[in-house]
Amino acid sequence: METPWHLRRLLIMIEIRYVQICDKTFWYSLDRHLPEQEFENKVNGKRGYVLLDNHTPVGLLRYNLFWDNTPFCTMLFIDFGCRQKGYGRKLMEYWENDMKSQGYGMVLTSTQVDEEAQHFYRKLGYKDCGGLVIDIPGFEQPMELFLSKRI
Repeated sequence: METPWHLRRLLIMIEIRYVQICDKTFWYSLDRHLPEQEFENKVNGKRGYVLLDNHTPVGLLRYNLFWDNTPFCTMLFIDFGCRQKGYGRKLMEYWENDMKSQGYGMVLTSTQVDEEAQHFYRKLGYKDCGGLVIDIPGFEQPMELFLSKRI
């Protein structure tokens, strides 16, 4: 007998852990912006996470410290085939809880204004707190929207 759809989700095993060297191939399948030296820094500094679904990596989150004292999520990415399952929310909540346990009281993130991610972050309680426009020839991009959240 087939497992009913509402119980199948319960059978999925989700794990979130700090990024490890063995995640490098997976990491770069989703994140093409991070220089290799920075990947090693993420591993050594525990500034990145991997989300696994039944032992298969499907998502990542990386962060830095803005002003050297405020956690700033620089990338959240879920594999295209695994979206709309709540994994992005789980990664953000895990990161926020980890940052709170380390004594931080606020977190930041950003997204370009032409991306849908701003709506996702607002649903998680993030508030718009500013923007950045880069119009230097060769480096132009849509405005970067910054969002903050008290944790």
